[in-house]
Amino acid sequence: MNNIKLFEEKKVRTHWDNEKEQWYFSVIDVIEILTDSPRPRKYWSALKTKLQAEGSELSHKLGQLKMEAEDGKMRETDVANTETLLRLIQSIPSPKAEPFKQWLAKVGYERMQEIANPEQSIDRARENWQKLGRSNKWIQQRMTGQETRNKLTDYWKDAGIKKNDEFALLTNIIHQEWTGLTVKKHKDLKGLKTQNLRDHMTEAELIFTALAELSTRQIAESEEAKGLIQNAQAGKKGGAVAKNARKELESKTGKSVVTGENFLPPKREYKKLK
Repeated sequence: MNNIKLFEEKKVRTHWDNEKEQWYFSVIDVIEILTDSPRPRKYWSALKTKLQAEGSELSHKLGQLKMEAEDGKMRETDVANTETLLRLIQSIPSPKAEPFKQWLAKVGYERMQEIANPEQSIDRARENWQKLGRSNKWIQQRMTGQETRNKLTDYWKDAGIKKNDEFALLTNIIHQEWTGLTVKKHKDLKGLKTQNLRDHMTEAELIFTALAELSTRQIAESEEAKGLIQNAQAGKKGGAVAKNARKELESKTGKSVVTGENFLPPKREYKKLK
């Protein structure tokens, strides 16, 4: 499970390992938050070299996982579990160290609550979107769309789709069919980099995305699609259902459904967050 956690409105890429039952955090994201460095990668490279020279065991306890990079692609990045990250923070002089440690403890506690009561993860997602200024109507549509998405990916898994790049390929086929744009081009239109595209869609874009993915799943089920090729064909058909509906709506309203609208903060504020 890869997702984003917020620390003082700044994003930290995370991964929950179900087997080991622990969080992994992007080290570079934490470095950026603690140091406010304009070049966190350079800071981290120098710190790693220093730790290795000192014979620290921390460098051996780091891992690497694929997480979404600034260009929108999944790239290997250094990650640390909570225990290792807490030890790493001790090597970074920062006034944010103590608040960040408290935040880590809160994230761990909340995850244990969510395991015991899965509905809490939904409540927290809603709370995060509210903090980011989303309306209740938008949040409901986003969550409905996510449920539709989950049912589709569950079908894909049962149909033999296992690799991350195959999931990404099928998603892109559906998206390009109904929007006329690849996922990357749609993100470019909205001025997005590392952000999740769906978190910046308008209500109409969310609805048509859900329609495309719902149609894809139902077509795949009716055709008993198996493997990548058959599910890609179902994806084009499902995307076409939403494309036809989009064109019909646009002909009636004279407005484009696919837009550059997003929820990015004003430019000056965005630079400060970065």
